[in-house]
Amino acid sequence: MIFREYESAEAFTAGAVGLPGARTFFLQVGGIGELLSIKCEKEQISALSVFLRKTLEDAPAVSPRAVRTVPFVEPIDAAFALGSVGLAYDRRDDHLVLQLEEITPDDEPDFDASRVRIRISRAQAVAFCEHADQLVRAGRPPCAFCGLPVNRDGHACPKMN
Repeated sequence: MIFREYESAEAFTAGAVGLPGARTFFLQVGGIGELLSIKCEKEQISALSVFLRKTLEDAPAVSPRAVRTVPFVEPIDAAFALGSVGLAYDRRDDHLVLQLEEITPDDEPDFDASRVRIRISRAQAVAFCEHADQLVRAGRPPCAFCGLPVNRDGHACPKMN
């Protein structure tokens, strides 16, 4: 079990390893000298981007000059696989607070899940969203008929039967 808390995370980004259709996705968080990679699904990255943007709607705008993307570092291995994500906005300190929890196996009721809690600035959240959207779009293109991803060698479109 891992429990880390980053009061002011320096790194908060997403990335993928592998070719489209066989990519493994990661969230990366960390502080000085410590980078933690959390394995996740592409849909989790996309949903996190949507939730962050929704949370930022009511917050003051972020200066474009303040937004900087943190580079993704290809991980050797993942600390854990992402399960649930909690998100809150602390108006007093003007930071977003995320809690990332390990997925809990169904067959282990007493499983002690790993957790990471990070505080990020609004600028970090905006940079994450922009990068995450590009990352998700960089995958396999959707089929014009059914919307499912098309492999390099095509796919069996259910709408074309």
